[in-house]
Amino acid sequence: MEMSEAQGYVLPCGRDMETVWERLEPADTGLADTHDPNCEHCSAARQSLVILQDVTGRLASEEMGPPLGFTGRIMSAVRAEVRRHHMLALPGAEPGGVQISEQAVAAVLRRAADSVDGVRARHCRISVTETEGAVEVEMSLAVAYRRFSADAVDEVRERVLAAAAARVGIALVRLDLTVEDLYDA
Repeated sequence: MEMSEAQGYVLPCGRDMETVWERLEPADTGLADTHDPNCEHCSAARQSLVILQDVTGRLASEEMGPPLGFTGRIMSAVRAEVRRHHMLALPGAEPGGVQISEQAVAAVLRRAADSVDGVRARHCRISVTETEGAVEVEMSLAVAYRRFSADAVDEVRERVLAAAAARVGIALVRLDLTVEDLYDA
């Protein structure tokens, strides 16, 4: 009986599965012996291994890509992690203070801009100036070309300023809005 150094599962006939695996195709390898075709244990193991070999061969030949949206979820997590490192201190009289991520503030302000009909907020950059508590915002917008007017931009400005004060609790010292793109709505 042939035994490998790293012996694995041994069949009741005394032959180990590794040997059966090596002798799956005895005509090609020249490893056939009289035991293989006559042993019920080796025959059953061989049938199982042939099925396993067939299934793994089919799986290996399939082209597989990441699940739908997988890359987008990874990039969202990466962007979120990067942005969370920048924290903004909220004004308050309580000791210890409260901080909020600039990402969360930007999300609130973009949502306020998006609430204006025909406007989509694109990028929102939050900056804290050297003057304590002074917050500046730069936001780019895409506006429906039928809605494009100074009134639409003024409405965005009002809603963003109101959201900063009412929802976040900060007063913006500067709000720069840039219309970056027009789209068909």
